[in-house]
Amino acid sequence: MSSPPIPRPGGRSARVQGAVHKATRQLLDEQGRAALTVPLIAARAGVTPSTIYRRWGDLADLLADVAVERLRPDSDPLDTGTVEGDLLAWADQFRDETSSELGRAMVRDVISARGAEAMGDLCPCAQFAMSQLGAVVERGQARGEPVPDVETLMDRVVAPIVYRMMFGLPLASQANIRAWVKACLKDAAGQGSPAAQRGTRH
Repeated sequence: MSSPPIPRPGGRSARVQGAVHKATRQLLDEQGRAALTVPLIAARAGVTPSTIYRRWGDLADLLADVAVERLRPDSDPLDTGTVEGDLLAWADQFRDETSSELGRAMVRDVISARGAEAMGDLCPCAQFAMSQLGAVVERGQARGEPVPDVETLMDRVVAPIVYRMMFGLPLASQANIRAWVKACLKDAAGQGSPAAQRGTRH
């Protein structure tokens, strides 16, 4: 089951967010994270620093919000014609995006701003991954293919990619990803596809 999308603000709120996000991205590219301040971002965005403080609280929360928007997928997963091809294509792209220097920084921003009290909540990065994998699983079910469920894919494909990236281990290779995906698909075929079983229960 895919996760519900994270809502975006509308109206003036959306315009303010857009201006502040744009200013933050530009300044990150031009000056780097160490030089960023709320007054500097506010001046570039054409808003007051108090506007940013009221909406985001502090710089860390703003950077996390910008990172979430950058990590938000802007299209459906590639349709290769098979669930295996779809999963391999998606996982390769996920690995490349999250393991790049920019991707690592964005994931760190999101996690560091959440705080201990939010650690039991589903991280936006996980929501995005689950939504994309949910689309792949539903597509595979529509083709009549045996498919793993989203939780299995998160545990056995997404988790090791992120673990290796976050803990400074050798990054997941294409061979790793292929082995993880194939193992999930093999188990799904042997078990009659847990995702498909749930879809047929009354």
